[in-house]
Amino acid sequence: MPNGKSTDKLAVSIWEAVALTGIGRSSIYKLIKQGRLTPRKVGRRTLILIEDLEDLVRSLPTGGEANALGR
Repeated sequence: MPNGKSTDKLAVSIWEAVALTGIGRSSIYKLIKQGRLTPRKVGRRTLILIEDLEDLVRSLPTGGEANALGR
């Protein structure tokens, strides 16, 4: 796929973000509340940019580092 992206979409719903990243729904909302993900709204629908998800996953700590979600 172009640019190595797993989808042709620019943004995804919360449930699609969960499926793409493997991060739970509650954790996605927690990341939004913490300001680590910026939601976009279209009517009542919440979207997350694919680029923002990619940046988030790249910023997560590796193996032995502390949990990034602050649990």
